[in-house]
Amino acid sequence: MSNRFDKSRLPSRHVSVGPERAPHRSYYYAMGLTEEDIARPFVALASAGNDSAPCNTLLDVQADAARAGVIGNGGMPRRFNTITVTDGIAMGHQGMKSSLVSREVIADSVELSVRGHCYDALVGFAGCDKSLPGMMMAMLRLNVPSIFVYGGSILPGRFHDKDVTVVDVFEVVGKFAAGACPIEELHAMEKVACPGHGACGGQFTANTMACVGEAIGLSLPNSNMVPAPYSTREQIAVAAGHQVMELVERGLRPRAICTRAAFINAARVVAATGGSTNAALHLPAMANEAGIDFDLFDVAEAFRSTPYIADLKPGGRYVAKDMYEAGGVYMLMKTMLAGGFLDGDCMTVTGRTLGENIDQVTWNPDQKVIYDVRTPLSPTGGVVGLRGSLAPEGAIVKVAGMHRLIFEGPARVFECEEDCFAAVEARSIVEGEVLVIRYEGPKGGPGMREMLSTTAALYGLGMGEKVALITDGRFSGATRGFCIGHVGPEAADGGPIALVEDGDAIRIDAEAGTIDLLVDDAVLTERRGRWQPRVNDYQAGALWRYAQGVGPASRGAVTHPGAKAERHVYADI
Repeated sequence: MSNRFDKSRLPSRHVSVGPERAPHRSYYYAMGLTEEDIARPFVALASAGNDSAPCNTLLDVQADAARAGVIGNGGMPRRFNTITVTDGIAMGHQGMKSSLVSREVIADSVELSVRGHCYDALVGFAGCDKSLPGMMMAMLRLNVPSIFVYGGSILPGRFHDKDVTVVDVFEVVGKFAAGACPIEELHAMEKVACPGHGACGGQFTANTMACVGEAIGLSLPNSNMVPAPYSTREQIAVAAGHQVMELVERGLRPRAICTRAAFINAARVVAATGGSTNAALHLPAMANEAGIDFDLFDVAEAFRSTPYIADLKPGGRYVAKDMYEAGGVYMLMKTMLAGGFLDGDCMTVTGRTLGENIDQVTWNPDQKVIYDVRTPLSPTGGVVGLRGSLAPEGAIVKVAGMHRLIFEGPARVFECEEDCFAAVEARSIVEGEVLVIRYEGPKGGPGMREMLSTTAALYGLGMGEKVALITDGRFSGATRGFCIGHVGPEAADGGPIALVEDGDAIRIDAEAGTIDLLVDDAVLTERRGRWQPRVNDYQAGALWRYAQGVGPASRGAVTHPGAKAERHVYADI
C-alpha cells in the first residue's frame, strides 16, 4: 500500500526519512511502529474530545475508529487532542469570555502539533460550537489534505410529550423568574432536556457549522447530521480515514476545495437553514486562512438572496435528528442547486464536485423538514445583515421564525451582560425598549460573549419580541427574538454604540437591512469629545493577549493576517 505514496514530497520525510532521522525514528519504534509503518504517510487525527460536555464525549472514540480507515488505505494515524470551551456551560457568566478565544487556541494548537510533528494529512473531529470553525481554520491554514468530521448532535429530550433542547431550559429560567413556573418544573426539565451524548440538537452554532462543513466541501456527504449516539458515526469516521488517503494520493488540498464560490455556497446553506449568526463570524475567519476576502457583508449578501427552507429550531419545529431522517444537508442542497442557489462546480473531499455528489441524491417529497425552494418558509434567508449609523461596520440578526422585522424604541443602556440579565430577572424591562449591551465585543469584553442567558430569559418573561436587544457581543445560535449582534465598530474602539445614552431613539429595519441611532450629529460629536476608552478587568493572561491583536467582528475577529501574508505554506515544506 505505502508504495503508492512518494514520501520525498511529503512533510513527514523530515521526521522519518534518511540516516539523519534515525533519532526521530527511534521514537516511532518505541510506540510499536514497524519499518513499513514509518514508511507510510503520517495522518493527524485531531480530536476535541473531553469530559467537559456531552458535545465532546464521543469524539475520541470516533477519532480512534478512523485509524482503521487510514491504515487500510496506506497511511499511519497519529492521534492528538485539543481543547474546547463548551458554550452551554460557559454561558451567562465570566467563563463565556473564553469561548471565542478558544477558537483561535484550537486552530493554533492543531497547527502547532501538525507543524511540529510534520504530519502529511489531517482528519479533524469536533463537537461544540467553536471547535468546528477552529478545526476547519487549521485545515485551511496548513493546507494539507484534510477531512472534517462532526461528532454529531444530541437526541432531543422529551418533556410533557414534546421534544425539548437545552434552550428550553434556558427559557424556563425566565419563566421561573416571572413566577410563571414552579421550581419543581424547572428541575424536572433540566434532568431530561439533554438525554445523552452529542452537541445541541437545534440549528444552533454547532449544527450550523456542521452544515457548513458539508456545504463548503470539507466533510463527506450526508455525514454531519447523523446523531452522535448512532453506530453509523463510527462508520463515517472509518470512511473519513480511508478517504483522506485518497486526497493525499491526489494532492487535493483544502484551499482547492474552499474557494470563494464554496464560501458563498456555505453562507447560503446557513441562510436556508435559519442557522446561527455566528456563521457570519466564522466564515470570514475561515476565509482569512485561505487568503479570500469574505467579510460580514459578503455573508449578508448571500443571506439576503437565499430562501429560508429548513424548519429547524430555534425558529422552527425540528432538530438535527429530524433533518438527518429527512435526508440531511444534501437533501437541502438538492433543491437549492435545482433553484440556482448553489455553485455545483465546487470541488469536495470526495474528489467529485458538489453537483456530482448532489446528483446521487433523490429528492424526498414526503419529508416535512426541508421545503422546496419554490415554496419556501420565507423568500429571503433566516439571517440578515444590517448597516447604518449605529453600526457602520455592520451587524447581524436572525429573523427565522420572527413576526416583527421593524422595531423603533428608546435605548436602555447596559455596560455588560450581567447588568442586563439582572434587570430581566427583576422584571424591570419595559415593552418597546431597545436594550443595548456594550463593551462585550472581541476587544472590549474581551472575548465577545454570547447572550443566550439574557435572551432566553426575555422569552421566558414573554418579552422575546416585545423588546429589541443590540450588542457588540454576539448571540448563541439558539437565540431567538429581535437580537442584533456583532455591532461594529465595537464600543472599545469608540464605535457609535459607545455613545448611546438612555432614551436615544434607535430604529432597526430587518427588511431594509438598516440599524440607525436617531441622534443629531452635533450631539454625537459632543459626546465623542467626552468619551474615554474603558479599561477591562483582564490585564494579564490569554484574554489580555487576545485583546491586543484581535480584529473587528466584521472580518471574523481574527488574530493574524492570514494566508495573504504567508511567505510559504506548511504543506509545501
